[in-house]
Amino acid sequence: MWKDIVVRPAEQNDYQAWRPLWDGYNAFYGRSGETALSEEITRQTWARFHDDAEPVNALVAEHQGRIIGLVHTVIHRSTTRLADVCYLQDLFTVPEARGQGVARALIKAVYQQATARQCNRVYWQTHETNQTARALYDKVAENKGFIIYGLELPA
Repeated sequence: MWKDIVVRPAEQNDYQAWRPLWDGYNAFYGRSGETALSEEITRQTWARFHDDAEPVNALVAEHQGRIIGLVHTVIHRSTTRLADVCYLQDLFTVPEARGQGVARALIKAVYQQATARQCNRVYWQTHETNQTARALYDKVAENKGFIIYGLELPA
């Protein structure tokens, strides 16, 4: 386990180091080549991270000056709670960092960030086949058993 991992908010000058991880995350979920996200989506996503009016946030994990992980969150209201909740939308580490405590450190930082923003719940989803990630998630959170439905709407 790497002991000297620093988790911090993503800064504007992190873009070049963040981008390969973002692309790797998207490729993991089948968004690469012809199915890749548009550059416009990536640019807008990065801009949102640095706009205080946006509820979208980015943290990065750094080891010896190299960004090796990312996590993105969305703070939003809930119809079943008075306090806001935090959706952990994206989590990714470089392959050589897996199993080294990086993802756990990122999740812990999200818990701290959500607490500081007075959220009373953090939640996320992953694909049922993502066994490696699920092994960690089962240790740091509770699987509530929900099944996610979605429908892509025309633009």
